[in-house]
Amino acid sequence: MTALALEGKRLAVWGYGREGKAALAYLRRRYPEQPVTVFCSEAEAEAIRADGDPLVACHPAPKAEDLAVFDVVVKSPGISKYAPEALAAEAQGTRFVGGTAVWFAAHPDARCVCVTATKGKSTVSSLIAHLLRSAGRRTALVGNIGLPLLETMDWREQPEFWVIELSSYQTFEAVSPEVAVMLNFYPEHLDWHGSEAAYFADKSALITRTHPRTAVLNRESAPVAALAAETDAAVRWFNDADGWHADGHRLLRGGVEVMDLRELPMPGQHNAGNVCAALTAIEALGLDAAALAPHCRSFRPLPHRLQTLGESGGLRYVNDSISTTPFAGIAALECFRQEPVAILVGGYDRGLDWDAFAEYVAAHPPKAIIAMGQNGPRIAERLRAVADPGFALSEAADLPDAVVKARAALPDGGVVLLSPGAPSFGAYADYVARGRHFAELAGFDPNAISKIPGLGLD
Repeated sequence: MTALALEGKRLAVWGYGREGKAALAYLRRRYPEQPVTVFCSEAEAEAIRADGDPLVACHPAPKAEDLAVFDVVVKSPGISKYAPEALAAEAQGTRFVGGTAVWFAAHPDARCVCVTATKGKSTVSSLIAHLLRSAGRRTALVGNIGLPLLETMDWREQPEFWVIELSSYQTFEAVSPEVAVMLNFYPEHLDWHGSEAAYFADKSALITRTHPRTAVLNRESAPVAALAAETDAAVRWFNDADGWHADGHRLLRGGVEVMDLRELPMPGQHNAGNVCAALTAIEALGLDAAALAPHCRSFRPLPHRLQTLGESGGLRYVNDSISTTPFAGIAALECFRQEPVAILVGGYDRGLDWDAFAEYVAAHPPKAIIAMGQNGPRIAERLRAVADPGFALSEAADLPDAVVKARAALPDGGVVLLSPGAPSFGAYADYVARGRHFAELAGFDPNAISKIPGLGLD
């Protein structure tokens, strides 16, 4: 699709969150004479009508026949492309695109580094942008990380590089990125994709279907490594002995030690892998990654991702609210194996099993586990089956109750770790709201911990 392919088409926007608002704003600027229909809630419709644009019509959640009226529907990422009404309208000729597709069509010559993964994509995207800027290259950090691509369409200044984080809802819409990075894969978002197989196919589309020039892949992830045989891109490996990898606290390029990972502000072995991925991407762009590696020391970790809030009452509080799978909880616990930890787990129940988490805590027990949220009872039931547990287990009614129980479980000090391993739906608008509430409960300013450093153009 080119930018001009929308001209003269019957257009609609489906969903009116931040991405939907960006889509409507772009369409009205780019095609001011064309009518646009927005499918949204009544409250959102009232806000749209207040703008007084006679060419914008609003309708509630659409059925297939409503969607089939349009040539092109710009769909918000959170609306599944597998929704029955979307599939039925598509069969009648309606084309569904996201803002990612529209943006790539309008930027065929952009130098793009696209990053995806189940976990770690925001950190790696931010780190790549940080390193490029450290090299004096004007760089945009955009996409799923918090700045929709369509909000950048009218930028007067253009960057040399675009670093774009893509979710599994967006990966298949990228077009020929210069570098495509895939870090890992764990089952997630199965409600949107319908199955683990579909999720993996959509996630890995960045490598297998978008025709990147170079694919940066994780040698230690079996499903990711297997994609090397399915891509037409040149492949560069990280977590590989011949490339960027970690050996204990040493960061190496091949057999050459480059720096001590203990100097970096991001804890955990998984973050060592994130550094290796970012440096491999930098190298794929033709820059001297070894010379830029020391700039990792000045990287500011992202909010809600193993974010140390501070100490209060003899306890250290760590906010890992973005943790939405049990595997993320395991990675978080790995960072604090030498310290007494009370971990808060649970949230919206997507039906994921907690067997791997149970096996991990049986072998490496924290001081305490507090289960909360919709799936809290199910998690607690699974953990009660652990033979001879070395951890205290309790259930909490909600996050405030869980924080109280965590404090009680650490009378001699330690780490209160929010790493829920589940989404926040129902109790909170998103993981950011959950993390902010945790910060407030811990006695810290929630406004001081939420800004994503480096977002946008710099």
